[in-house]
Amino acid sequence: MTHFKVIIPARYAATRLPGKPLRLLAGKPMIQHVYERAMESGADEVLIATDDERIRDAAVQFGAQVCMTSPQHRSGTERLSEAARHRDYAADAIVVNLQGDEPLLPPSLIRQVAEDLAAHPQASIATLCAPLTRTEHLFDPNVVKVVMDQGGFALYFSRAPIPWDSVRFRSTPPQLDADSDYFRHIGLYASRCGFLTEYVDRPACRLEQLESLEQLRALWYGYRIHVAHAAEVPEAGVDTEEDLLRVERVLKGRAPGA
Repeated sequence: MTHFKVIIPARYAATRLPGKPLRLLAGKPMIQHVYERAMESGADEVLIATDDERIRDAAVQFGAQVCMTSPQHRSGTERLSEAARHRDYAADAIVVNLQGDEPLLPPSLIRQVAEDLAAHPQASIATLCAPLTRTEHLFDPNVVKVVMDQGGFALYFSRAPIPWDSVRFRSTPPQLDADSDYFRHIGLYASRCGFLTEYVDRPACRLEQLESLEQLRALWYGYRIHVAHAAEVPEAGVDTEEDLLRVERVLKGRAPGA
């Protein structure tokens, strides 16, 4: 049995959807839905890491453990690392970074990514992917693509369509299906605490800055990322008002008596 912790980094000042963690979905703040999914994963401990007292107060009200962190962090990983230090986790402890805007993420995937890291000791990070089946997603910069080697280790992540089909892309857009060569990255990470400490001490690399993808810092410095195929294909997270309405419909459809 794999033992792991879950930390949910949450900040109030999201650019596209300010106050996102506290937006109500089916009568609960979104961060509560995320916390409940984490609690259902079998984690040894679930912690919300934030720099905002409004998020802290809401989380305490629904019974969550909260760690207050610096407002200076540039990424969720930096916030995660500080929270892990506050909790004095061992260097080999596995911590899952669960984004606070994933209220529909299946708990089974949280456990899967932790177990995948435990099964690949040569990896510093484990994450997940799913087949890309819609052509518009292949060319959508908000959908991150990943290419792996034969062992399932990440070669590169990009907002651009990778791998580039030098023959088919010259003429007509590719028709994608479940057997295509294209995979979207699911932004769920498991790491060991020792790696988190090293990661935040490394300066950001140029590729990370160009793509706005923090996992590229790990590849740049030679850390290995194992990418498993998600056992379930999750619903997309929440970035916009339209996403809120979509998730609200799903949650109401799952409610007893719906």
